[in-house]
Amino acid sequence: MSRAAVFLDRDGTLIEEADYLARLEDLAWFPWAIEAVRLLNRAGFVVCVVTNQGGVGLGHFTESFVGEVHEVMTKTLDASGARVDGWFYCPHHPRALIDALRVACECRKPQPGLVHQAQQEFDLDLRRSFVVGDRATDLELATATGARGVLVRTGHGETELAAHGTLVRAAAHVAPDLMEATAWILRQSRALEAD
Repeated sequence: MSRAAVFLDRDGTLIEEADYLARLEDLAWFPWAIEAVRLLNRAGFVVCVVTNQGGVGLGHFTESFVGEVHEVMTKTLDASGARVDGWFYCPHHPRALIDALRVACECRKPQPGLVHQAQQEFDLDLRRSFVVGDRATDLELATATGARGVLVRTGHGETELAAHGTLVRAAAHVAPDLMEATAWILRQSRALEAD
């Protein structure tokens, strides 16, 4: 049977926004993020990180650095009894300095490519799934894949709210942070199971 997933944005949602995170010493978790992931794990969700990493194409850092960041984050999660099941990222950017990465791809959010990669790998039911992030592109990704989108006010979230008014199109919920988003997702999930 297909499982439900929670697709988490990385920068501004799980970890503090650092513009283009290019040094490991600038990696800073939000204090509630690991516990939120642990709660999603316990609830039986497949937890995936889906992140645009256009800094690769722009020459700010390499793909191997992205892998290193995800390795460090995995170790931190493991040490706390939490787990990200899959890390999916897009290295492309419309203004990429590297020709091969300056393409109109299917994986740069809000395009659905990263979610579809995860769906193939984990056999996911997107209608029972959620996308959580701090940008309108995360919400558009939710719409494009049939999942429900949750906007967090961390990272760029407040700026997005200011730009779109208090009503952000395609947001099923607006939460102060990932922990509150997780609480809402767990309530929604229980309500679905009760139906």
